[in-house]
Amino acid sequence: MKQLIKTIWILALTTGLILPVYAQADNSDTLALGSIAPLCMEVTFDKTSHLIFPAAIRYVDLGSDYLIASKAEDAENVLRVKAAVRDFNEETNFSVITTDGQFYSFNVLYAASPEQLSYNLINMNKSIDKQQGADVLFEELGNNSPSLTGLILETIYRKNKRMIKHIGAKSYGILFVLKGIYIHDGKYYFHTEIKNRTNIPFIIDFISFKIRDKKIAKRTVIQERPLTPLRIYKPLEEIGGKTTQGNVFLLDAFTISDDKILLIEVFEKNGGRQQTLQVEYSDLNRAHLVSDLHLKFSNLIKP
Repeated sequence: MKQLIKTIWILALTTGLILPVYAQADNSDTLALGSIAPLCMEVTFDKTSHLIFPAAIRYVDLGSDYLIASKAEDAENVLRVKAAVRDFNEETNFSVITTDGQFYSFNVLYAASPEQLSYNLINMNKSIDKQQGADVLFEELGNNSPSLTGLILETIYRKNKRMIKHIGAKSYGILFVLKGIYIHDGKYYFHTEIKNRTNIPFIIDFISFKIRDKKIAKRTVIQERPLTPLRIYKPLEEIGGKTTQGNVFLLDAFTISDDKILLIEVFEKNGGRQQTLQVEYSDLNRAHLVSDLHLKFSNLIKP
C-alpha cells in the first residue's frame, strides 16, 4: 500500500513538472506565429548606409551603441545608419515605425566593405511588406489603422467627385475649391482642388485651417483657433501653368456655431496669390459618410 501511494505521488509530481513545459512550448509556438522576420544589412564605420522608406519615419530605436542613425535633412522618409565603432563582432539590430503604420525590423552586422549601402524599401516586394506586418496604431488616428486611413484618403482623391459646388475662391488666375467634406469615426476628410489658369507656376507655401468669428466688429482683436491636419494625402507642391491638382486633408471632427466660420487658406511661396475658402456650420453638418463612397474595402469600415 505504501508503495502504491509513493507511486501516485511520483506520477503527480512528474505530471506537474511536465505540463508547464508543454504549456511553455505551446505559448512559444503561438508567439512565433506573430513574429516579424527581420531584414538583414551590413554597416561600416567609414561610410553611411541609407534606407528609403515608403512613408515618413516616425520612430527609430537602436539595439546598441554600435550604431548611430538619423533622418536625412529635408527627407522625412530617408534614414542614415552607420557604425559608431569599428569592427564590432556582435550582431545588433534596430527598428523603424513609419507614419503609414508599418513596423520594420533590421538585424545588423559589421562589414569593412558592405556590398550594399543604399536600400529602397519603396520597391520592396509586397510579400516582404506584409511579412514586416505590423499595422501600428497611432493615438491621433483613433480606432482607424494608418493603412485604412491611407486607403480612405487615396479613394477620395482618386474618385475625385465634386460633392460641394458653392465653396470656391478665384483671383489672379488661381481657382481654389472645396470639392467635398467626408466624415468617418470622428475624423473629417476635406477634399480640395487648385487650378492654375496662368502660365506662371503656383508654388504652395502652406495651407491653413482656422476657426474665426463670422462678423468682426471694428477695433476688435481678431480671435482665431488654428486646426492642424493629422494627415495630408500628398505633399504640398508646385502647380505648374495650366494644370490642376487635388489633395485631401484629415482633421479631427469639430463643430462650429452659426456665428463662426472655418477658413481654409492657401498661401503662395514668395507670392501674393493667396486664396481663402469659407465653410459654415451648415456645410459641416452636411458632410458625407465615407461609406457613401462604396469603397472596395468597406468591410473594414465600422458603421
